[in-house]
Amino acid sequence: MRILVVGAGAVGGYFGGRLLQAGRDVTFLVRAKRAEQLARTGLQIRSQFGDVSLAKPPTIASENLSSTFDLVLLSCKAYDLESAIASLAPAVGDATAVLPLLNGMRHLDLLAERFRPVNVLGGLCLIAATLDETGAVVHLNDAHSISFGELGGGLSARVQAIADVMAGARFEANASDQILQKMWEKWVLLASLAGSTCLMRASVGDIGRAPGGTDFVLALLKECGSVARSVGFPPGPAFLEQARSALTAAGSPLTASMLRDIERGGRIESDQVIADLIRRAKPGPDLDSDVPLLRLVHTHLRAYEARREREAASSQAVAGRGSRVG
Repeated sequence: MRILVVGAGAVGGYFGGRLLQAGRDVTFLVRAKRAEQLARTGLQIRSQFGDVSLAKPPTIASENLSSTFDLVLLSCKAYDLESAIASLAPAVGDATAVLPLLNGMRHLDLLAERFRPVNVLGGLCLIAATLDETGAVVHLNDAHSISFGELGGGLSARVQAIADVMAGARFEANASDQILQKMWEKWVLLASLAGSTCLMRASVGDIGRAPGGTDFVLALLKECGSVARSVGFPPGPAFLEQARSALTAAGSPLTASMLRDIERGGRIESDQVIADLIRRAKPGPDLDSDVPLLRLVHTHLRAYEARREREAASSQAVAGRGSRVG
């Protein structure tokens, strides 16, 4: 099975690197700067599950794609999706399976519109990873799994084939016959984690030490779960128990990657993770309220984005004036 991994950042680099380590036919679709770095340093992974150094991993630029692949593993940030779709389009043929590992749900519609619904699988990953200053992938926790399946449910032959290819790589691969349920549950957890840690600018453990912190987190989790329930995907009892435990663990250093993006002044997925969840809420008996906590989180994140945009515009204006001096 020919596999194209779109991007070699923290997520694509980790899972694609593990597949390459296991001897699978993997090519990374990357920009010129990352391709040069990988050719020079190799793909480095630092993880409690074993470090690996992969010299000169196969890479390709979008303009050089001339054949289709069996599987496209898509792991970009949601705000980069449109440019990623344009880059990977030549790799998608009639029989290609596109497996996105993005947050939220909106990407499914965009991929189905650009290609065909039959090309698109549902998928999610659970991992905390980042790139260090050298471009190495640093695995930050003990989770490293991919779940995938047909959007219509059931276990198809192609899903089983993908599971077979991923078997033996150093991560967990789970073929699911209810992938949309799993995606909604992850979205509920992510929105709760991102909403609370970004709003409070603190870890789960620090929030728990603050007066009313645990009550706020659990109320946000309940509200996010109510949105999922209102559209027909009620979170299961086992998931809710695990989510409550993770979000209220005493002393936990857990934060959302969105908070790390904010702390470095970067772009964030506020629209895909929070705003789209608000848009999908269906008022009725399954929705406890008008999602006031999610709206508070969204206002906070939009204020951050507005400030970031204003400061960027100001910096550009100063740079422009400087270039005209003399």
